[in-house]
Order: sequence, then structure tokens, then C-alpha cells
Amino acid sequence: MATAAAGALGLLWGWLWSERFWLPQNVSWADLEGPADGYGYPRARHMLSVFPLAAGVFSVRLLFERFIAKPCALHVGIKDSVLYRVESNDTLEKVFISITKYPDEKRLQGLSKQLDWDVRKIQCWFRHRRNQDKPPTLTKFCESMWRFTFYLCIFCYGIRFLWLTPWFWDTRQCWQNYPYQPLSRELYYYYIMELAFYWSLMFSQFTDVKRKDFLIMFVHHLATIGLITFSYINNMVRVGTLVMCLHDSSDFLLEAAKLANYAKYQRLCDTLFVIFSAVFMVTRLGIYPLWILNTTLFESWEMIGPYSSWWLFNGLLLILQVLHVIWSYLIARIAFKALIRGKVSKDDRSDVESSSEEEDETTHTNNLSGRSSSNGANCVNGHMAGSHWAEEHGTCKAVGNPLFGASPH
Repeated sequence: MATAAAGALGLLWGWLWSERFWLPQNVSWADLEGPADGYGYPRARHMLSVFPLAAGVFSVRLLFERFIAKPCALHVGIKDSVLYRVESNDTLEKVFISITKYPDEKRLQGLSKQLDWDVRKIQCWFRHRRNQDKPPTLTKFCESMWRFTFYLCIFCYGIRFLWLTPWFWDTRQCWQNYPYQPLSRELYYYYIMELAFYWSLMFSQFTDVKRKDFLIMFVHHLATIGLITFSYINNMVRVGTLVMCLHDSSDFLLEAAKLANYAKYQRLCDTLFVIFSAVFMVTRLGIYPLWILNTTLFESWEMIGPYSSWWLFNGLLLILQVLHVIWSYLIARIAFKALIRGKVSKDDRSDVESSSEEEDETTHTNNLSGRSSSNGANCVNGHMAGSHWAEEHGTCKAVGNPLFGASPH
């Protein structure tokens, strides 16, 4: 039995690292074991160093949020609010968890008779219970500030590194003498840090602020990690650095816009979001397909020809492009409605607001109350959403992270 199991594992291992899958024709793993300048050729075992580094990145994040981001948040006026706990009630809690978070009028009347509570009191209980599950603004600010800092630093590092490389100016250099392209120290550090960061995001998203786009971001992180890992093992690191730097170019702008929103610097938030939208559209729908996909699909086909893992690598890049189109559509829809109405309304923003349930709460509150305030603005949790996007008492939300809380790679 043990011998058979060992044999099966051996076959699986051999299939997993098959040279016919990973490498072009007439190239073997042994060929990439030879001496080379710098850090040698990329090998799969290098990936093992990513996991302790990812744990280190997560630890640095905790320290950063505690000792740098939080004081910055307090300095700009974001309060360290104490979580309000609703009155314990088993009946209402069961309805909230098992049936609905937004009871209709009929259910409210039934609960009122059952508990001998006023309907208004039950409405308030459900509203406070919903708010109890929402993360405070301070937490969201700290998360965004960490991502902003990493994205900005890694983008600056990437630009500085790529500016001196020949493949930044001529993408055909990505495939010149492939796969015999040794690693440099700067390239190795760039790859490993990016991969460690996305592994830390993969795990931390289960403890971070829960967002509506959790599933699509989970797919995004998987595609990102898959792309970085496959391109490293295949030694497609040159084109990989172009992909990473291209995506980092707009990620920090989105996080900066979110920071400005949390701090209630509305004009700054609006300006940063416009800049982010322009950069995102240009890089994801213009430069990415015309520069990146062109070289991975056509120039590489011409210079090295397709092979098994080449198809998988390009498949992942195409999945990424599909995500780009989805996110671009969401941004364009918001921008279009803003141009038509002269503002960005709450419902528009909620299309891509990934951590707030205010739009649903507004709808249910209005349905139950059947009226609006005298000045035509909807009242939600004591805040008035007026007619101007940047109104002092408005409840404008920055676009959440359907785009990257991380950034799509």
C-alpha cells in the first residue's frame, strides 16, 4: 500500500513539474540549473520564501495601522468611536440572522404584538443591529492607508527599476534569448515583494472589512497570485514586471481617494477619483491590451512559439482583462450618471461601494416611513443626503473597492 501511494505521488509530482508543460521545446530543468549572473534563473523553490515574507508583511501592516495610520486618522478628525451594542433580544436576533435584516410592515406589526414593543422601537433595533456589523470609519481608513502606502512605494520602485531595463522600451526584449534570462537582485526583490503582498491580502481579506465584491476580489487575488507564480517559474519575469507596474499605476490613486472621503475632504476625493478613473481606463483598456497582450500573444508567438504553460499564462492574462472590462463598466456608469445629473447620487455610488449597506437601508427606511424630509433629502441614520455631491452634510461615499483593495493584477 505504501509503495503504491509513493508511486502515485511520484507520478503526480512528475506530471506537475513536467518539462513539456512548463518549458519550451528542447529546454529542460537541468538547463536552468547552470551558472548565471545575478540570482541565477528563477526556480519554483524560490516561492517557498514568499510565505514567511507574507507573514512578515502582515505583521508590518498591523504595526503600521496601529502606530502610523491610526494617529493620522485621529489627526484629520476621524473619531475612534465605541461600538454601540443593541439591546439583547433573542426573537429579533433570530429574525435578523435567519429571515431578514429589513423586515416589512407586516412582519414589524407581528413582532410588535409578540414583544409588546412599539413598531418604531423595533425599526430602531434593526437599524442599530445592521450598523453594529459595519466597520467603523477608522478601521477602513487604516486599511486604505496601508494599501496606499504599499502601492505607492512599490510603484515608485517598479518605475525606477524598469526605467533602466531594455524591455521597458522594447517589449520584444522580453523574449530575447528566452528562457535563458538570469535574475537580477532588483528584479528578484520586486517579484517576491509583490507576491508576498498579495498572499497577505489573500488571507487578510477574511478578517478585513467585509465587502460586497468579496467573491470577485477572491478570484482576482487567485488570478494575480497565479500570474506572478507562473510567470516566475516560467521565467517570464520581464513581461511580468511590466504587468505589475502597469496595475500599480492607478491602485494608489483609488486608495488616496478613499482616504480623502473618510477624512471628509470631498473636493479632494472627487478630484482624485477623476484622476484615478482616467488612469484606470487608459492603462486597463488601452495600454494593457495594446502593449502587454500584444507582446504575450503575438511577439512571443513569433519569437519562441506557443507551448503548454504559455497557453495557461495568456489565459490568466485574458481573465484579468475581463475583470478590467467589468470594473471599467462600473466606473463609466457612475461617471455617465454624474454627467447627466450633475452629481453622483447615493444609489450610483452604492453600485461599487463595497462596504456600505446604506442604499438598502435608505430604500427600506423610505418604504416603511412612506415620506421624505421637507427639503427633499433622504434621512439615513441622522445624515441628510442633499442635492450637491460636495454638500457639507451630504453622505457621499468614495467608490469602494470593486477595483482593488487591492489592486487588480
